[in-house]
Amino acid sequence: MITHLRSKIIFLIIFLGLPAVLFAQPKEVSGGDACCPAIQEEQAKYLANHQYNELVSFLNSSKEQDKNAALCLDYAKANARYLQLKYLEEKQSWDDYFANGNTYRQELVENAQKVLEQAANTDCLRPKCRLLLWQFHQDQQDAFTQQALDDLVTDLKAYAQTEADLEIIKDAADKLLAYDERSKAREVYKLYVAGLTQQQMTPAQLKEVAAGFYKQGNLELAQSIYDLYVSEISKTLPPDKLIPELFDIAKLFVYKPHGYGLASDSQSHKASGPYDMGYAEQIYAKIEAMGLEGAFNQDTIYMRAFNLEKMQAYQDAQKFYLELTQKYPDTRHFDEAVYKLGMINAYSSANLAEARKYFGILAGKTTLSPQVISSLYQLGLLAQWEGDLPQADSFYQQLIKNALDQYVVTVAMARERLKEIQENKPISYNLQTFLDLTLKNESALAEKNQTQLNSTSYILEKNQSATVSSSVMMPQSGCNQVTLQYLWSGELGGAAPGVNESNFQGTYSDSGTKNINIVIISPAGVIDRSFTMLDVY
Repeated sequence: MITHLRSKIIFLIIFLGLPAVLFAQPKEVSGGDACCPAIQEEQAKYLANHQYNELVSFLNSSKEQDKNAALCLDYAKANARYLQLKYLEEKQSWDDYFANGNTYRQELVENAQKVLEQAANTDCLRPKCRLLLWQFHQDQQDAFTQQALDDLVTDLKAYAQTEADLEIIKDAADKLLAYDERSKAREVYKLYVAGLTQQQMTPAQLKEVAAGFYKQGNLELAQSIYDLYVSEISKTLPPDKLIPELFDIAKLFVYKPHGYGLASDSQSHKASGPYDMGYAEQIYAKIEAMGLEGAFNQDTIYMRAFNLEKMQAYQDAQKFYLELTQKYPDTRHFDEAVYKLGMINAYSSANLAEARKYFGILAGKTTLSPQVISSLYQLGLLAQWEGDLPQADSFYQQLIKNALDQYVVTVAMARERLKEIQENKPISYNLQTFLDLTLKNESALAEKNQTQLNSTSYILEKNQSATVSSSVMMPQSGCNQVTLQYLWSGELGGAAPGVNESNFQGTYSDSGTKNINIVIISPAGVIDRSFTMLDVY
């Protein structure tokens, strides 16, 4: 009854929007314990002053009134020793740590095992002990870590079938997530969500709870509850009422760095909050599957395309950028969408004819935009790579003439290419290598997808810096670390990363879409190449 009441209180705290600090993830296992209220106050006095030995002495001298009291004392001893070990490591008190550490570890395990041998599945101390043991073995990185993890999840599932204290389940999931055990954390969060379901909450209450966890940055749990919310409202709402709800959820999770993001009612892309691009696309796919004509308008089509592009799901992004330009040729996103269609066709699909078509649409416009100028550069670059130097020269000269005193960085790149033509030199090595590997559509590289470029932000204001880094999936090579070379090219924001640098920090003074390219090479040859786009507004 106590645990059930406590779960209700927890729900009310979330639902009524009390401060999120109440649910902040503690750095250590809590000294207080709602499972054992009788010793909670005494424990707190000792733990506040890090008097772990004194606490264990107090617990050893305490009288065991019944079985539950004995289990509480055993758990408290194990917990005290765990906190003591963590404290000694933090303070680097190595004399005590190495002189008595083995004793503390032995007491921790022995007392936890006493609880596990006697506690039933319905006892809240059982999952708490499992969590404590798993954290201990995980911290030690010993041979018992995996078994402790499996035992923890098994006991949590059994405990969830009882009149469980949902906060114990959530705490375990939070700890798993903090240790980057994402798949197990999601599995345990589902137990928590199932417990909420049993409380027969209304859809409105579920939505409020999900929003609360989103605001805390707990996306795993927020998504699980949003999934439940969507499942519930799908049973009663007609499509015209359901779809706006889904768009509201998707809008939360589309790509947006802290302080910036996609906002359908603003050209400045102002927004804030955490994001999960994959989950946003799942929601968009649900809306699309409903088959309601006109469900997506120009803003939501753009948001979906932009989100997919930042996921580097270029072929899917291309589909929606094309839909946007065909359905809404007067959209304010037209130049950006057409330019990205050209870039994706060129550098993702190696379809030069289609790439030229889209770049040509923009190059023929009389109203200038950053993408119009960049399209002239891309047309010149493709012609130069194919050896049509007069055509390349023409595009570069047109770019310089049209740009006047604007777009100084793009103009500087065009002048660099013109100098190569005038001096009968090849395109700069890094860029030439990227173009050769990409535009020749080498079959050996076509399906690799081993390399990905990541930026601290894909949406920037003018003169805002971003760090772009490369990640590559390498096969196991034993004990030898493979030395890689990184050939960066494109618009690097004034940076000049060396061949041994896997990242760089660039700053962009001009607005527009900026492309960044990389080729990664090992002693055995080319591993892969990749490109990404940043947007400066």
